[in-house]
Order: sequence, then C-alpha cells, then structure tokens
Amino acid sequence: MNEGPEVAVVMGSDSDWQLVKQAVRTLDSFGVRCEAKVISAHRTPDVAASYARQCSERGVKVIIAAAGGAAHLAGAMAAHSILPVVGIPIAGGTLGGLDSLLSTAQMPAGVPVATVTLGSAGAVNAAILAVQILAVSRPDLQEKLRQYKVSMRDKVLAGDERVRADMRGEQTDQTD
Repeated sequence: MNEGPEVAVVMGSDSDWQLVKQAVRTLDSFGVRCEAKVISAHRTPDVAASYARQCSERGVKVIIAAAGGAAHLAGAMAAHSILPVVGIPIAGGTLGGLDSLLSTAQMPAGVPVATVTLGSAGAVNAAILAVQILAVSRPDLQEKLRQYKVSMRDKVLAGDERVRADMRGEQTDQTD
C-alpha cells in the first residue's frame, strides 16, 4: 500500500501557514495523508513546475494551492499537472483578497482550478473538496463524509433548539 501523500498542499509563503494549517487539520481528521510545502509561482517557478509534474508520479491525487496577491500558484500547479487543483485565495493587500480570488478563479480554458472562498472557510472547503474527489473511489471516505454532514446537521439542529428554548425563557447548558 502506498503510504505517500494523497493530497499535496502548497502555499506561496510561510505567512500563509496559519490559514492553510486548517486545510491540513481537516484532511487529517478524515485520515487523508498530505504534505505541505512552501513554493512560489514567481520566486521559485522551476521548483513549482517540477513539483507539480512529480506529484502524480508520487501518488498524489489532488493538489491544494494557497496564495495571495497575484495568486498564480494554483494556476502554475494546474499548468504543470494533470491532477485536480483546488485554489485557496488568501485575503490581504490593498484589495482585501479580491485580487487573489480573481487570480485564482480566472483561468483559461483547459487549465481548470476549483476555487474556494477567502478565509478559514476556504481552507476547510478546499480540504473537504479534496476528500470528496478522493471519495469517488473510496467507500471509507464516502462514509466519513456522510458522518461529517450528519454532524453539521446535528449542530444546526442543536443551535435551533437553544434559540427556541431561549425564546421560551428556558435555560440550556449546551453550547457548540
């Protein structure tokens, strides 16, 4: 059995790590093996191209790429790989992340990048999307995703119950 990473998580700068770490933790929670690496599409373009090309040879199935500013990392990964690429635009700069979002999403025909939202929801959603891609051929991950959806539903229902109890003037001790 291949024990290498199933998902490669790359970021344009180590300053992105605090956000990207949420994607890694989410993958870990599903039991998906991953690796994380800092690669710049602009400052280390040869490294980026080589890494993207080697991912499929090493058994990686999905690449998650996070970058801010010009945010070309996901596109660079997609240009040099046949694997699905999920882009996480990093908020910041003078446009508050809009530049990153557009740079990640606006790819030419034939070089797709699945783009998630800015912020921590984007990091979690990138990981969930990677798990969903892997789950196409993995019943174990399909079951974990079902359980994940049930836990999200249960959390909302519990929150609804707390709100309704509060409206009735009842005390509840549980919080999510």
